[in-house]
Amino acid sequence: MKVLAFNGSPRKDGNTVRLIRQVFSALEQEGIETELVQVGGHLLHGCKACYQCRKLQNGKCSQDDDPVNGWIAQMQAADGLILASPTYFADVTPELKALMDRAGFTLRGDTNRLARKVGAAVVAVRRAGGIHVFDSINHFFLINEMLVPGSSYWNIGYGRDKGEVEQDEEAMRTMTTLGANMAWLLKKTR
Repeated sequence: MKVLAFNGSPRKDGNTVRLIRQVFSALEQEGIETELVQVGGHLLHGCKACYQCRKLQNGKCSQDDDPVNGWIAQMQAADGLILASPTYFADVTPELKALMDRAGFTLRGDTNRLARKVGAAVVAVRRAGGIHVFDSINHFFLINEMLVPGSSYWNIGYGRDKGEVEQDEEAMRTMTTLGANMAWLLKKTR
């Protein structure tokens, strides 16, 4: 089994990745393979509403000049997904939003290709707005009929400077619990 995490932060080793790695640690202890995909920092296009993905029903977006189609293929192959983002004005980063919109629209086109996969949100925040980010990501999972494991608290960690989130002990425990619950759910459903 494999869980793929998409890091929406342009900081490749920032707080968002540190939270992801905490979840990965628990997953790996349960024998689940993990892979991190760097989304933040790429120049991505949003959905153009051209409907070509719905017309062709091939699991691909008509835009092919950025990495999104490769990531959509990886999503389809994975058993579980983590979508992770820092909080940008109380929402996900534009790169993660582009991925969510294009992947969601493309993969719901003919059959719901993400249905019954396990999905978990991971959010880094400096002070406020993280719940909306958490909700935005979970809305993506739920409309795609994915299974969402809970944790001991919301999957949000507080910190501004790189590494500061590691001082949020409750967040780190929450991520460990999330990874354990995700592994349990994956094993039960696969």
